[in-house]
Amino acid sequence: MQCPLFIRKHRLTILGGVLGGVAGYLYYHFVGCASGTCPITSNPYMSTLWGILLGGILLNNFEKKPVDKNPTDLNKASE
Repeated sequence: MQCPLFIRKHRLTILGGVLGGVAGYLYYHFVGCASGTCPITSNPYMSTLWGILLGGILLNNFEKKPVDKNPTDLNKASE
């Protein structure tokens, strides 16, 4: 069985989200916020969600973007 096209196309972003989520939860668990006043690190859900977001954004930068094979001349387009 083949992976769906979406998963194959965005595998680095998904991997970054999974790894970031694990890292966010581990940060909450081992570092956290003892007083409970820290809005992100005192809540395991928020810390995991922020980890998913940051991990996905970080590894998304390494995905190959499609190259335009027929670029248009910007000077001609403005005339």
